[in-house]
Amino acid sequence: MCKHEEKKCPRCKAAFECKVGDVTHCQCYGISLSTEERAFLEERYGDCLCRKCLLELKQRQTLFEEKYLFNGK
Repeated sequence: MCKHEEKKCPRCKAAFECKVGDVTHCQCYGISLSTEERAFLEERYGDCLCRKCLLELKQRQTLFEEKYLFNGK
């Protein structure tokens, strides 16, 4: 039995379905994150983000701005 979970994106508050038991059908499938990106997202948000937010944060400028704000500068 596949495990699916309704979640709320901690960044934009949008609802989405996490399909951790069927990752090839999950909304995040195919989005690859660098080690640095993954570490920042885990530290900042602590849970899954929606596809829209993940794609936005893949843009270097957006990630840079979030890191800058997160570090309080």
